[in-house]
Amino acid sequence: MPLAALWMAGAIVSFSAMAVAGRNVSVELDTFELMTYRSIISLVLVLVIGGFAGTLGEISTRNFGLHVIRNLSHFTGQNLWFAAITMIPLAQVVALEFTSPIWVALLAPFFLAERLTPLRILVALLGFCGILIVARPDLSNIEIGSVLAAGSAIGFAGSAIATKILTRHQSITCILFWLALMQACFGLVMAGWDGLITWPSVQVMPWVVLVSFAGLGAHFCLTTALAHAPAVIVMPMDFARLPLVAMLGIVLFGESIDLWVFIGAAIIFGANYLNIAAEARRNKALT
Repeated sequence: MPLAALWMAGAIVSFSAMAVAGRNVSVELDTFELMTYRSIISLVLVLVIGGFAGTLGEISTRNFGLHVIRNLSHFTGQNLWFAAITMIPLAQVVALEFTSPIWVALLAPFFLAERLTPLRILVALLGFCGILIVARPDLSNIEIGSVLAAGSAIGFAGSAIATKILTRHQSITCILFWLALMQACFGLVMAGWDGLITWPSVQVMPWVVLVSFAGLGAHFCLTTALAHAPAVIVMPMDFARLPLVAMLGIVLFGESIDLWVFIGAAIIFGANYLNIAAEARRNKALT
C-alpha cells in the first residue's frame, strides 16, 4: 500500500507537470506540432529503454489494425486535451477528463463483450450530471474548451478499451512503440498539411521535452501503482490531482478557483468509485 501511494504520487505530479508544460508550449506550437515532437522524443525513449531491457524483440505487426484504431483514438483525445488547456482553467479540464473511466464502463459492453448493467447505467447518468455541473453550459454561448475537454475523455476511453484488448496478447514495449511511431506520423501529416511546421524555440524546447517525459512517466507510475494495489484503492488517489492542478493554475497562470468544478468533479469521482468497487467485488467473486 505505501509503495502504491508513492507511485501514484509520481503519476499525479507527472500528469500535472504535463498540463503546465502543455500550456507553456501553446504560445508557439499548435497541438499537432506538439504531438509530433512529443511522439518523436517518446519513440527515442522507448527504443533506448527497450534496448537496455532487451524487449525490442517483442515488437511485432500482430493486431496492426487495432494499433491504428487505438492510436487514432488516443491522438484525437490528446489533441483535444492540449487544445482545451489553452481555453479553460486547468482544473476544469482535469475534472472533465475524470469522466474517461465512465465512458469506458459505458462502451465496454459493445467492444469487450461485457454486460451493460443497471449500475453502469447509473454511473453514466451520475457522470453526465457531473459534466453539466463542471461545464454549466450556456446553450446560447457554449464554451468550446469544455466541449473539447469532454471529447478528450471519450478519445482516452476508446484508447483504454483498445489497450485492454491488446494487452491480452502483446507487451507494453510493443504497444508503446506503435503508440509513439504512429502518433509521430499522424502529427507530421496534420501539422504539415499546409507545408508549415514550426520548430520550437530554445525557450519552448524544454517544455516540449517535459511533456514527453512526463507523459511516459505518468503512465509508468500509474501502471506500477496498480501492480502494488487494487484499482479500487489506487484510482481514487488520482482525485488529488484536481486540487494540485487548481493551485498550479492559480499560481502560474492567474486562474480562479470555481467551487462548482470541485462539486461536479466529486460527483464524477463518486461515479467512478462505484464502478471500480463493483468491478473489484465481481473479480473477487470469480476467484
